[in-house]
Amino acid sequence: MSNVNAPCGCLPGSGGNAGSIGNDVAPCGASDVLLAAILAEMRRIPGGFFDMGTPRSRYGVDLDSPRRRIWVDGFSLGATTVTNRLFARFIDESGYRTTAEREGWSFVFASFLPDAAAWPKHPPLTPWWRQVFGADWAHPEGPGSDIAQRMHHPVVHVSWHDAAAFARFTGTRLPLEAQWEYAARGGLKRMKFPWGNAPEPGSIHRHNVWQGQFPNENSADDGYSGTAPARSFPPNAFGLFNMTGNIWEWVADWFGPLPAAEMPPLRNPEGPQTGAAKVMRGGSHLCHDSYCARYFVHSRTHNTPDSTTGHIGFRLASGPLAAR
Repeated sequence: MSNVNAPCGCLPGSGGNAGSIGNDVAPCGASDVLLAAILAEMRRIPGGFFDMGTPRSRYGVDLDSPRRRIWVDGFSLGATTVTNRLFARFIDESGYRTTAEREGWSFVFASFLPDAAAWPKHPPLTPWWRQVFGADWAHPEGPGSDIAQRMHHPVVHVSWHDAAAFARFTGTRLPLEAQWEYAARGGLKRMKFPWGNAPEPGSIHRHNVWQGQFPNENSADDGYSGTAPARSFPPNAFGLFNMTGNIWEWVADWFGPLPAAEMPPLRNPEGPQTGAAKVMRGGSHLCHDSYCARYFVHSRTHNTPDSTTGHIGFRLASGPLAAR
């Protein structure tokens, strides 16, 4: 029966618990319907070597240089980020309440609000983010907004804890940062984007990022002023959509320097064992060369695991983690 809870070890080769969370859910408690939907989206990523990072950092605080040789074992990764449709099913089955729901607010980009002046509070030096009470995954712009027309868009306003809870409930996990970058590159060597080095090959947009003058004018030349559906633009050679742009993606690792270069190359490296912030990868629809040029396959940033905004989501991984 499709609504019967699956046993633990929900997906073949699943990684189990994705990490500690603040609002617990039963491990591997997902229905067959939800598990089938997740499994249908998984793409097998073959193992191999790659050069992680970039020769020179644009932002030194990102700690994304120099390059170092890494080996990644084969694993599986979602073709897309988790969508509102899948997340809604998770909420319905688990009864989970997200960080933003429990806290009562989240950060919304000011130009998406009907009246930004009604929400004057913002973080220091970033007035384009507004603290909106009532904003959460189901109400992306706060009270009166909904996701009815965005069910195939990525879920946003989710914390790292929320992503870990979804993974725990479905017997999956968040990808390691090294796995994420290896998969984003799609087998290409030392390229900036999942398709090559040209930002717009043939004058064709290949991902959803900001065009115009940030933060006040977005021409939306790529077709989207906010999030795009999770299957927008052509996938990379591994069949993965939107590995740059659209939304930032939580990964498993705590933020710190990239793994040290070693001989032989490190295998499936993880970040620090503890930390204050979790890594996010891929950039978002708000990335722009004048402010946040972090829309490359090597780009990384970080945020506290309880942070929620309108441009952060996640995708799932499965497959065992070999000994490192």
